[in-house]
Amino acid sequence: MRGDVPRFRTPACLYSCGSFANRVRRPFMMPSSYELVELDLTFRALDVGDDMSGALPAVFGAAWPSYQSWFLRDGEQARASYETGAQQLRRHMPELVGTYDRLVSAVGGGDLEARFLSHWAPPPVATACSLAVWNRAGNVLVRNYDHPPLLCDTTVLASCWNGTRVVAMSDCLWGAVDGMNDHGVAAAIAFGGRAVVGEGFGIGLVIRYLLEFARDVPEAIDVLRQVPVSMAYNVALLDRAGTGVIVEVSPDRPMSLMPGLTAGNRQGFSADSPYGRTEWPEHAAMCGTVEREQALAATLDEPWASVGGVVSAFLRAPVHRDPAASPWGTVYTAAYDCDAGTLDLLWPDDAWRLSLHGPVEGMLTRRSVVAVPARPAVPVPRLPAVAPEPWVGEPVPPSPLPSYGSYDAFH
Repeated sequence: MRGDVPRFRTPACLYSCGSFANRVRRPFMMPSSYELVELDLTFRALDVGDDMSGALPAVFGAAWPSYQSWFLRDGEQARASYETGAQQLRRHMPELVGTYDRLVSAVGGGDLEARFLSHWAPPPVATACSLAVWNRAGNVLVRNYDHPPLLCDTTVLASCWNGTRVVAMSDCLWGAVDGMNDHGVAAAIAFGGRAVVGEGFGIGLVIRYLLEFARDVPEAIDVLRQVPVSMAYNVALLDRAGTGVIVEVSPDRPMSLMPGLTAGNRQGFSADSPYGRTEWPEHAAMCGTVEREQALAATLDEPWASVGGVVSAFLRAPVHRDPAASPWGTVYTAAYDCDAGTLDLLWPDDAWRLSLHGPVEGMLTRRSVVAVPARPAVPVPRLPAVAPEPWVGEPVPPSPLPSYGSYDAFH
């Protein structure tokens, strides 16, 4: 333990869902100072199959106080009604309505819970993250999740609710920030670095929707083109046929395809700005997006580039961000192999492999020193709208690092 760094041993189901939300979570506020805390961050894998009534209600019940605190941070009147959320689901994601109804019923059927689970017009949250698509010899999508660790779900959820098996890192119970389905389609998000908020869905549910129903990247692109989102995001897509792309989505601009296969936290690319333009300077400076974008692009442009080299780049600076040095440090690296159907959760000193083709179960706890924002600063205006029981499971023993060619040599 470092010096006088305070230490938290909070149950995983609490801190991973944001139990410090009242003190820390200030979406669209740039931290001006932070303090260091040491915590045991637990990642869990939960395989629910096609069931809604088994483990999910308990997981939701444990997380709901923190979810509710965040959801109502601007007051209940600021959140859409149940009727509005349900209507927008029927309009934009009709195939998902039955799943939504089952889930709402499973967690108790309350009005506020149903409004939360619709993911329609949620409170804004700014994050960071990095993306890369490798489709030269094999098909692997890689993502760094850069976010305050205290506010992450840290739950890998495996399900088969609509006839397609999906493994995804969950967000707000059934949303997904990265994931893959058994058709070989993988998807992951990074914040677009623009202070815009409009009428639309939280991106997590949009990713859930395309993973439930898309059989290839063109179908996934169709979802992103048609479903409105509440904020700006870059979305990496890859399938086992080798079709890969990074898509820009936003509430105030049409969907567009980026020219490269890497992305950080900017949008609006051009010939002069191939990785996007800086439209929120404070955010870009804090999260180091320019440096990360340049490092990833250089890695893919190397004549000797390999998937191992790409994965290795995600595990070292500047792409990997020390959680003790920034409130938006790297919580984990995810590598989705579309050919093998595997997800590798990676850290510079550890790895955990999960597979679509086997049980997705277990727990892995990592002790970390992390920076926690001490007070908010730099408020960003929003735009007008546009068109319970703690987890119980066996800990996962240390696993051998997965083989990614030069990735092994890096270690």
